[in-house]
Amino acid sequence: MISFTENAIEVMKNAIKDGGMIRVSVKGGGCSGFIYDVQTDKNPQKDDIIIDFEEHGLKICIDPQSSFMLEDTIVDYESSLVKSGFKFVNPKASRSC
Repeated sequence: MISFTENAIEVMKNAIKDGGMIRVSVKGGGCSGFIYDVQTDKNPQKDDIIIDFEEHGLKICIDPQSSFMLEDTIVDYESSLVKSGFKFVNPKASRSC
Protein backbone atom coordinates (compact mmCIF):
# COMPACT_ATOMS: atom_id res chain seq x y z
CA MET A 1 0.00 0.00 0.00
CA ILE A 2 1.22 3.49 -0.82
CA SER A 3 1.47 5.94 2.06
CA PHE A 4 1.59 9.73 2.31
CA THR A 5 3.26 11.97 4.88
CA GLU A 6 1.32 14.76 6.55
CA ASN A 7 3.30 17.29 4.47
CA ALA A 8 2.24 15.63 1.22
CA ILE A 9 -1.39 15.38 2.33
CA GLU A 10 -1.48 19.07 3.28
CA VAL A 11 -0.04 20.23 -0.06
CA MET A 12 -2.42 17.96 -2.00
CA LYS A 13 -5.41 19.15 0.03
CA ASN A 14 -4.53 22.79 -0.71
CA ALA A 15 -4.28 22.01 -4.44
CA ILE A 16 -7.91 20.87 -4.69
CA LYS A 17 -9.81 23.75 -3.14
CA ASP A 18 -12.38 23.36 -5.95
CA GLY A 19 -13.44 19.89 -4.79
CA GLY A 20 -11.53 17.63 -7.18
CA MET A 21 -9.22 14.76 -6.43
CA ILE A 22 -5.50 14.16 -6.72
CA ARG A 23 -4.24 11.59 -9.25
CA VAL A 24 -0.92 9.91 -8.49
CA SER A 25 0.55 7.86 -11.33
CA VAL A 26 3.68 6.40 -12.86
CA LYS A 27 4.41 7.20 -16.50
CA GLY A 28 7.10 6.20 -18.95
CA GLY A 29 9.99 8.64 -19.36
CA GLY A 30 12.76 10.26 -17.40
CA CYS A 31 16.32 9.07 -17.01
CA SER A 32 15.33 5.92 -15.09
CA GLY A 33 12.56 4.92 -17.51
CA PHE A 34 9.66 6.07 -15.30
CA ILE A 35 8.47 9.32 -13.78
CA TYR A 36 6.04 9.97 -10.96
CA ASP A 37 3.16 12.30 -11.71
CA VAL A 38 0.82 14.19 -9.38
CA GLN A 39 -2.13 16.03 -10.96
CA THR A 40 -5.56 17.29 -10.03
CA ASP A 41 -8.43 15.25 -11.48
CA LYS A 42 -12.18 15.75 -11.49
CA ASN A 43 -13.09 12.55 -13.34
CA PRO A 44 -11.66 9.37 -11.85
CA GLN A 45 -11.88 6.24 -14.00
CA LYS A 46 -14.13 3.36 -12.95
CA ASP A 47 -11.17 1.05 -12.25
CA ASP A 48 -9.18 3.61 -10.24
CA ILE A 49 -8.23 2.82 -6.68
CA ILE A 50 -9.50 5.60 -4.41
CA ILE A 51 -7.78 6.42 -1.14
CA ASP A 52 -10.02 8.57 1.05
CA PHE A 53 -8.40 10.75 3.69
CA GLU A 54 -11.79 11.80 4.99
CA GLU A 55 -10.37 13.56 8.05
CA HIS A 56 -8.38 15.82 5.69
CA GLY A 57 -11.08 16.25 3.03
CA LEU A 58 -8.82 14.60 0.43
CA LYS A 59 -9.31 11.79 -2.06
CA ILE A 60 -6.44 10.35 -4.09
CA CYS A 61 -6.99 8.19 -7.16
CA ILE A 62 -4.46 5.79 -8.64
CA ASP A 63 -4.84 3.65 -11.74
CA PRO A 64 -4.31 -0.12 -11.19
CA GLN A 65 -0.98 -0.33 -13.05
CA SER A 66 0.48 2.63 -11.16
CA SER A 67 -0.86 1.18 -7.92
CA PHE A 68 1.18 -1.98 -8.48
CA MET A 69 4.32 0.06 -9.19
CA LEU A 70 3.75 2.33 -6.18
CA GLU A 71 3.23 -0.46 -3.66
CA ASP A 72 5.17 0.26 -0.42
CA THR A 73 6.08 3.76 -1.67
CA ILE A 74 6.11 6.72 0.70
CA VAL A 75 5.14 10.08 -0.82
CA ASP A 76 6.48 13.16 0.93
CA TYR A 77 6.61 16.85 0.06
CA GLU A 78 9.87 18.70 0.56
CA SER A 79 10.44 22.43 0.37
CA SER A 80 13.78 24.19 0.57
CA LEU A 81 15.53 27.20 -0.92
CA VAL A 82 16.91 25.04 -3.71
CA LYS A 83 13.85 22.98 -4.68
CA SER A 84 10.39 21.98 -3.64
CA GLY A 85 8.17 19.14 -4.74
CA PHE A 86 6.92 15.67 -4.08
CA LYS A 87 9.48 13.04 -3.15
CA PHE A 88 8.69 9.38 -3.83
CA VAL A 89 10.60 6.84 -1.76
CA ASN A 90 10.01 3.59 -3.62
CA PRO A 91 11.81 0.46 -2.40
CA LYS A 92 11.09 -1.21 -5.77
CA ALA A 93 12.99 1.44 -7.74
CA SER A 94 16.33 0.02 -8.84
CA ARG A 95 17.75 3.43 -9.75
CA SER A 96 16.86 7.10 -9.78
CA CYS A 97 18.11 10.28 -11.42
